[in-house]
Amino acid sequence: MSKASTNATEEKKLKWWQLSLLGVAGTIGTGYFLGSSLAISIGGPAVLLAYILAALGTYVVFDALARMTADHPEQGSFRSYAKKAFGSWAGFASGWFYWFSELLIMGSQLTALSIFSRFWFPSVPLWIFAAGFGIVGLCIVFFGNKGFDRVENVLAIIKIAAIIMFLVLAIALLAGWIGGTKYEHKVPLDMASIFPKGGIGLWSAFLFAFYAYGGIEVLGIMSYRLQKPEDAPKAGKVMLIALSTVYVVSIGLALIMVPLNAFNPKESPFVLALSSDHLAFVPHLFNGVLIVAGFSTMTASLYAVTSMIITLAQEGDAPQLFSRKWKTKYPLFALSLIGCGLVGTIIMSLLLPGKVYEYITTAAGLMLLYNWSFILLSSGKLLKSGKFDVIKRWIGLLLITAAVTGTLFHALSRPGFYISLLLVSLIAISDVIVQRIRKKKTATQTSSNAEKDESEENEQHSTGISSYHITGIRLRKKNKLK
Repeated sequence: MSKASTNATEEKKLKWWQLSLLGVAGTIGTGYFLGSSLAISIGGPAVLLAYILAALGTYVVFDALARMTADHPEQGSFRSYAKKAFGSWAGFASGWFYWFSELLIMGSQLTALSIFSRFWFPSVPLWIFAAGFGIVGLCIVFFGNKGFDRVENVLAIIKIAAIIMFLVLAIALLAGWIGGTKYEHKVPLDMASIFPKGGIGLWSAFLFAFYAYGGIEVLGIMSYRLQKPEDAPKAGKVMLIALSTVYVVSIGLALIMVPLNAFNPKESPFVLALSSDHLAFVPHLFNGVLIVAGFSTMTASLYAVTSMIITLAQEGDAPQLFSRKWKTKYPLFALSLIGCGLVGTIIMSLLLPGKVYEYITTAAGLMLLYNWSFILLSSGKLLKSGKFDVIKRWIGLLLITAAVTGTLFHALSRPGFYISLLLVSLIAISDVIVQRIRKKKTATQTSSNAEKDESEENEQHSTGISSYHITGIRLRKKNKLK
């Protein structure tokens, strides 16, 4: 029995609706609270369609991962499935794709937190906030996650409460129950208003809609804890329907309440929408909630990248140094590597304060989708598929391809695409080197074992020992010498 299935018996089993709620709370983060502003700026009101299509593509990925997990629970999840389907090179690539995607997501969240903080302190440089949040996050992970799970549950409730608060206040402002709104309310109805940047604008914004659903693979991993593993697709379907409804309704309200030219990647669209002379305190309150929610998702990502690099090191896909713990408890070496990645984000915040969020978010979303592609391709190899399953898988791959290629048509997204290609190239080169080293080690071990066996056979002949081979087990029996 695998470790994953053993742990499943030790942990409390979940009902499908509990898994759905966990998914909703865990997925909503800065990709929604701030990334939606970037999507609106690029695609206009048409991004609502992008969020619906991204939900469809995300469900296909979740469904494939959940089915593989139900059939064969594995501790390594998508890494193990990629390895089973295509070989050790695929397990290496999938693991590092995920590690870099989570590292970049963490950098994106770190930048978003800094942007939220500048709502109160606009004169403070972005990199100072980034450094502060990064150090606090590293300290939390360094000293362990005792009690953090409970804090995460509280923060998840705060996030959901913030969304409900926004919906209630937005409706009150639109209905005229609360006056003093900053912007004139207008419903975009004509094609020019809905598609201000044309089809290319919608295509370019598609990636950021996908990015708002990031984290779905973690839910796929958790599906082995279900009371009935076969309910995993239902849990994912309900979760994504809930998420897409929240996204479409809340972003739709923001689009009605704020003119298109007011949206920008430096402010949350929801803070803009709640601007009112009679609600002067609300944007400040909501901004504080966004910082709390964003920090929780950033720290969760920090735990994910720390756990992944340790696992990669333990399985020989990363230097063994990163699996060691200082005083057998503190993951100092793994966090040092992650800290270098965060320093890169801070340096970019210093050098490119106006564009760092767009660049990092684009690269993070792309690395995430590359790993999702691995999940879909692995499911095609490992699962018994009917015609409908094949169609679903191809629809998912086509939607992912559309999101990836759309980044080439926007100036702010294009550098992120090139960053992702650079990372893929580095992973590919490292993968080739690692596989060659493994082949040489295997060949050396095989040669050494053959020489050892030959030496043992010669010794047996010279001492009168006969041997019997039974299904790979060697039994030895001494013959009496006459």
